[in-house]
Amino acid sequence: MAESPIPPLTAASFSMSRTREQVIWDFVQEWMRKAEGDLRAAEHLLALEQQDYFTAAFHAQQAAEKLLKAFLVRHQVPFGKTHDIQELVDLAGTRDASLKRELASAEALTPFGVEFRYPGDQVADLQTAEHAVEEARRVRAAVLAHLQNYLSPGRPA
Repeated sequence: MAESPIPPLTAASFSMSRTREQVIWDFVQEWMRKAEGDLRAAEHLLALEQQDYFTAAFHAQQAAEKLLKAFLVRHQVPFGKTHDIQELVDLAGTRDASLKRELASAEALTPFGVEFRYPGDQVADLQTAEHAVEEARRVRAAVLAHLQNYLSPGRPA
């Protein structure tokens, strides 16, 4: 597994006298860090033999959701409490239409954030969960590529 491109947070990251840009940077980093954790969890859960892989698919959805929210925070696009990936992709598209085009298939992750979490007829087999994790990886790659110019200089001074 590749190293996380997100640098670790330090106590200095949360000093009481942060500029607006530093606050934004810190929130972007937090969203991305949580997304990385969800993606790692999804990848690990795929390795376990299970009857229902919904937890792997759920964490894949969560990773994509948090990555998109990191992008929205960076661009200061307001968003509500939602698990709807298409809604988040549409919002991201207001700042970067090419990202919206790249993530056209990401909406397939939405059901794993809500419907698969509750008892019922929904079961995620291994192939479905693998597809969900691959889609989350695509979201990760696209969001990181679109944030590269923002992230590469590091935290604003």
